[in-house]
Amino acid sequence: MSDWRLGWQALRVYLAHYRQAPLQAGAILLGVVLAVTLLIGVKATNDNAIHSYQDAGEALAQQAALFISAPGRGASVDEQLYFRLKKLGLHALPVVSGTLEDAQGRKWQIDGSDIVAALHSFQQQAPRFEAQLPLVSMLAGEPLILASKTQAQSMGVNDASDAYFTLAGQQLKVDVLPDSANLGNRLYLDISVAQSLLQLPGRLSYIALFGDAAQLKQQLAQSGLPLAGLQITEQDQGKALTDLTRSFHLNLNAMGMLAFLVGLFIAYNGVRYSLMKRQRLLLQLLQQGLSRRALMLSLLLELLLLVAIGSFVGFLLALQLSHWLQPMVAVTLEQLYGATLLPGNWQWAWLAEGAGLTLIAALLACVPLYRQLCQRSIAQGTQRFAQQEHHRRIHRRLFALGMLLLLLTAALYPFSRAHGQSLALMGLLTIAMPLLLPQVLQTSLSLLTPWVPAGLPRYAIAETRELTAPLALAMMALLLALCANIAMNTLVGSFDRTLRSWLNTRLHADLYIRPGNNEMSALQQYLDTNAPKLPRYYQWQAPFYVANGTEVQSINLLSRDPTSIAETTVFKQPDQLAKQRLAVQQVLAGQGIFISEPLALKLAVQTGDNVRLCQDNRCQHPHMTQIAGVYFDYGNPRGEALAAPTLWQQLLLPAQPYSLAIGGITAGQAAIDNLGEQIGNTLGLNPAQIYSQQKIRTQALKVFNKTFSITLVLNTLTLLVAAIGLFSAVLMLTQSRQAPLAILRSLGVPQKQLWLMLLAQILLAVFITCLMALPLGAILGYLLIHKVTLQAFGWTIMQHWDWLAYGRVVGLSLGCCLLAVLLPLYWQSRRSMVSALQQEVL
Repeated sequence: MSDWRLGWQALRVYLAHYRQAPLQAGAILLGVVLAVTLLIGVKATNDNAIHSYQDAGEALAQQAALFISAPGRGASVDEQLYFRLKKLGLHALPVVSGTLEDAQGRKWQIDGSDIVAALHSFQQQAPRFEAQLPLVSMLAGEPLILASKTQAQSMGVNDASDAYFTLAGQQLKVDVLPDSANLGNRLYLDISVAQSLLQLPGRLSYIALFGDAAQLKQQLAQSGLPLAGLQITEQDQGKALTDLTRSFHLNLNAMGMLAFLVGLFIAYNGVRYSLMKRQRLLLQLLQQGLSRRALMLSLLLELLLLVAIGSFVGFLLALQLSHWLQPMVAVTLEQLYGATLLPGNWQWAWLAEGAGLTLIAALLACVPLYRQLCQRSIAQGTQRFAQQEHHRRIHRRLFALGMLLLLLTAALYPFSRAHGQSLALMGLLTIAMPLLLPQVLQTSLSLLTPWVPAGLPRYAIAETRELTAPLALAMMALLLALCANIAMNTLVGSFDRTLRSWLNTRLHADLYIRPGNNEMSALQQYLDTNAPKLPRYYQWQAPFYVANGTEVQSINLLSRDPTSIAETTVFKQPDQLAKQRLAVQQVLAGQGIFISEPLALKLAVQTGDNVRLCQDNRCQHPHMTQIAGVYFDYGNPRGEALAAPTLWQQLLLPAQPYSLAIGGITAGQAAIDNLGEQIGNTLGLNPAQIYSQQKIRTQALKVFNKTFSITLVLNTLTLLVAAIGLFSAVLMLTQSRQAPLAILRSLGVPQKQLWLMLLAQILLAVFITCLMALPLGAILGYLLIHKVTLQAFGWTIMQHWDWLAYGRVVGLSLGCCLLAVLLPLYWQSRRSMVSALQQEVL
């Protein structure tokens, strides 16, 4: 009979065995399912986000080829330009966009456009949705909101025809469209309604042009339209957003791979347990004449079948996980980068990728174990001493390899200059950490043995040493999850403290107002009349370019009044006060600029270097200037430079301020809010244009807490996976120790003492693992803060040790350990002693 047929017959024997012992197959499937779920869930979330950058067009319309906008955030375009473009026969779409608050204070992104112009493009793409649009009501200018089904659910609105939602104090009826209408997380309104809510009568945020970009540029050049001072931007198919958010998605992928690795540990532990319980069965098959080659083939077929089943189940769960993660990623990307995410679509390729990667990893991990089992002589198949010595040798080798990787990480640390290189260092450290654990457990227990009283306590310690091998993989997975959790808690706590300190210095005024270009003069006149003695602080802004060598970066060029420059700029060298004063004097004299930390890292420049300021990306007429200092700029991954009004005038930039801040309001928060409300009512400004210091602080902390929420969720899921792995390992170990424990009971050890011994054994192993995770997690957090975050986002964060958070993580791990031990012990206690003694000891 051929090896293939014999292997197939052996596989049928395994399936029959699993019907009698489903726990063994379940342990393997559990690891595969968890690994694939987290890996594919993160990948689906990332892929859908990148797909949105490339395919998201205007609401109800196709992708535009060109955009016409005014320079500066919040600046607007006269809508008369749109009408003149339409007279020329150009396919254009006017868009008004902004942010409004609902009745609960939540902020929502709204887009408004000309419904007729949008439908011209919309009908070409998806005419099947036209029947669902309330065209008559929209054309009549009724207050309606169009929202995707997913977004409507997040708003708390169902599909009912009489659903309403309140924005900016006005109640609007909500009509829900399918997710495939590509509205994403935007709320779409007719342009007349949007202009009224945003208080932008006769103004547009930008104009989108459709068609061939080169031809459109030629038509605009020959049109004679007043385009001077306006920006004409070409559609880049999402490249700019893809480049900008690359580090964010890379961090998510790293967390997904870590969770995948933890899941594989669980699967491998299940394979080892299954083989341990089936040693007699496998030896009997060899004694019956099954060739070693056929045995190896049957084990590989079994692994392939289990990976296929586990991957399919994991794929289905991954789609649900991605559905939960997508709104969190959407909030982060919208707040940080202004990206719009469309509803996700699943792909069968993700299943193939997850199953393939899992199978390759499983084969690499399990084939050596299979070879060792198949090559072992039949007579020595049950010699436990030889197995234990083999495990000790492996643990020593793993420890040596882990130390080598740690030394390699330390040696490469000074040379990691880029985000990807630092992530590779973290990968080396992540691989090294669990390799050290088995030998550390063995050594720690050996050192502890002489200090333990003789009798049952010393027996418990000695047996715990023997349990290190079967528990090692579960403890490795727990160590990885703990280290990741400690590192992320360190990052989040440090960032929160750093951000609060930075905001205390940066926010020096009481009220910040961005009225728009047309209302600034009216605002100044109002303040001259009603609050003439209150200090005012001005800020100017314009899009610009800065060049260093051949590299040209698009930036926001800012200018502030001298008081704001001197008092609110937080430099990277806080201890050098004398140098800071000289730098401020240099900038105020127009002989230099300050640049943000993210821009300094992108250009690879430092204080004292010379750069060129340019009007366009070709940098034909540059203005050479010196970098007088580098300042912190948290929350802004884009490049930014700060110039004094003197240099601003030399560059012939707009004299009209972009925003205005008011200080010196001593009557308290109520007076600040009252003044803001009066200004808004008098000048017709919406609440999104007026911010108090308290409001900015609250919103900033809220945004950046959401920024880290996705990684914290993945981190928690990784810890949960590790806890499940520990539970399954302890359950399998308890099942395999039924006979030895029954012998102890028959020798007179009370069941209560036996329970306490088993509980102490696992708690001791988990406690040693937690102690080891503290320094290793701290090292991981140091790399995450001082390398990865700095290079990815350009943010220097002062590291803060949150010992309370670390204690909570250790307490949670010990709690999971208690649950993992008590349940198997409870199930075992329900078996009779005679039944347990009859359990075969292998």
